[in-house]
Amino acid sequence: MLQETRLITRRLREFPDDSWTIERALDDGAYETLRKVVTEMSPDEVIEVTKDSGLRGRGGAGFPTGMKWSFVPKDVFPKYLVVNHDEGEPCTFKDRELAESDPHAVLEGIAIAAFANQASKAFIYCRGEFALGSRRLDRAISEAYDKGFLGSGIFGSKFDLDIILHRGAGAYICGEESALLDSLEGYRGQPRLRPPYPAVKGLYGQPTVVNNTETLATLPWIFANGAGAYKKYGTEKSPGTKMFSVSGHIERPANYEVPLGTKLQDILDLAGGMRGGKKLKAVIPGGASSPLLTDTDIAMDFDTLKEAGTMLGSGAITFLDEDTCMVRNALVTLEFFEHESCGKCTPCREGTWWAVKVLERVEHGEGRPEDMSLLHDIANGMDGRSFCPLGDAASWALRSNVKLFLDEFEQHVDLGRCPAEEEHKVLVGARRGIGLGEAGVGDQPSSGIGVDAAGAS
Repeated sequence: MLQETRLITRRLREFPDDSWTIERALDDGAYETLRKVVTEMSPDEVIEVTKDSGLRGRGGAGFPTGMKWSFVPKDVFPKYLVVNHDEGEPCTFKDRELAESDPHAVLEGIAIAAFANQASKAFIYCRGEFALGSRRLDRAISEAYDKGFLGSGIFGSKFDLDIILHRGAGAYICGEESALLDSLEGYRGQPRLRPPYPAVKGLYGQPTVVNNTETLATLPWIFANGAGAYKKYGTEKSPGTKMFSVSGHIERPANYEVPLGTKLQDILDLAGGMRGGKKLKAVIPGGASSPLLTDTDIAMDFDTLKEAGTMLGSGAITFLDEDTCMVRNALVTLEFFEHESCGKCTPCREGTWWAVKVLERVEHGEGRPEDMSLLHDIANGMDGRSFCPLGDAASWALRSNVKLFLDEFEQHVDLGRCPAEEEHKVLVGARRGIGLGEAGVGDQPSSGIGVDAAGAS
């Protein structure tokens, strides 16, 4: 059976009891790669190695990282590096684990990227709900300053770097890089018109590189082992490994690191297979916005999934079993996009609202035969017509559910009810008001983990 290939998750898997501490990180060689980079290489050399490694962004778009860096003007200062640690895609939790369990790997990667782009200041935009991760990042930043890995004259060089941890307020739209920059500047998080792109005019109107947490956490391994060693994993166009957040109706939900190009069925087997021996019905291969798959005989890499009409996205794989109500799945997904739409553009703001209303009608037994065509029209009205990808993503998820499971939508209309109503209540029980609070969950403590995050589990 397939085994994990642990490049960036090795430390947190081998030392789960203290992988986030500075002591463990230093014992395991942390920051030695950064020392080599800033004392033996030039910024241009770092960019070239990154290009040669073929590393592609792990936040969803999959754009080549080194190429993205090369767009930054060489002679304009100051420059900024911004870490997109907002991770709000449903069922995605890879960046969260990296920050919680190996924050020093994240910081070392940030410092390497900042050196490459000649940025003396970096901002970590952290999702507001990440209580433990933000505390451990904050502590790790302080420890790195104390050891001289951050601040002025790092390792006796002329490289200076300050890192600021900024906690967001739970807005999914701030995962879109230009909305993230607006939020960092103190404005309402809404996407900007592009061009100009952030690499030319980003944070505070200056050249800015925006990278995902997992992307940056990969850099220490690449520069410690070489671009050639990294390209031995994965495929020609999608080299390296990827952390997949695997969840749904499976035996062992978790993050799994495997080479890009690994078959989806092998990832399912790695996660213990379908829960209770039930049959697979559908797979969400790359976060809520990615169109569904019904076959697991497919390689999980950027290009193969694109050719199949879906996308790798954030790497969140959700397996749905035979009892799943796909109308309900569409409804829950569109409710998320409706709630998180920033409202800036009409197609997304109105389209997601109307999609939810029609799906509610179908799910509650009041659907009409023409509603399926109406849902397609709503999806077409959002796709390619929204200001940012949020509206597009909502349309892809909606269209995929209706297209692949049209018979199930029609069955809801014919029966005048949800045929799986007893089963799906179990899956979404929290939304039925079972428990504390309107959503069925208790209040989160404002104090969170406490001051001593290192002692928390």
